[in-house]
Amino acid sequence: MRLVIARCSVDYTGRLKTHLPLATRLIMVKADGTVAFHRDVQHAPLNWMSPPCTLTVVEPGEDDADVVEMWRVTHAKTGDALTVRLYEVIHDSSHELGIDPGLIKDGVEADLQRLLAEQVGVIGENLTLVRREFPTAIGPVDLLLRNPEGGTIAVEVKRRGDIDGVEQLTRYLELLGRDPHLAPVTGVFAAQEIKPQAKVLAADRGIRCVTLDYDEMKGIESGAPRLF
Repeated sequence: MRLVIARCSVDYTGRLKTHLPLATRLIMVKADGTVAFHRDVQHAPLNWMSPPCTLTVVEPGEDDADVVEMWRVTHAKTGDALTVRLYEVIHDSSHELGIDPGLIKDGVEADLQRLLAEQVGVIGENLTLVRREFPTAIGPVDLLLRNPEGGTIAVEVKRRGDIDGVEQLTRYLELLGRDPHLAPVTGVFAAQEIKPQAKVLAADRGIRCVTLDYDEMKGIESGAPRLF
């Protein structure tokens, strides 16, 4: 990535025309060809050109006497262009950032499923885990629990529970209920947040809803001391 801090002006031509007057800005030139212009406030760039595009250094015109360097950034598909006039370059450096692993989200469904498998008491007392990702002909059930009073419980785990999740669990229940070794099979729809429409549909299908407190479940797992 190339980082340039410069006093510059920027003209955009293409589907529309825009102009950034002379000011000091951070210019980011990424390895994929992206060119973006940032100011010292707000996270979004003032203007940018997305790839595929090319950056070339061109000679300033006769009216650009104070320009020390001029760039032409052209989009390969649309022909849109940025004309960048640099009047003073304060900083110019390039950095090899390497491969980025991307954003890792905390509290995704896989984490919730793992925590719930370790803490099946959140669903009910005296339950035991049969298996995570219990296979069926139409896909795996997140958790299958054994009820000491007889039968099994199929648990569908979501971060945000909506109608589609209830429909998904309904299909699992219908299929699992045909297995005499598992029947009777009841359903639990577990999520950090469950939409009102999903709760209504779940109640109509005889499915119990459980709202998960992810932070509390993490605390139980870690054994961290708690005041309350």
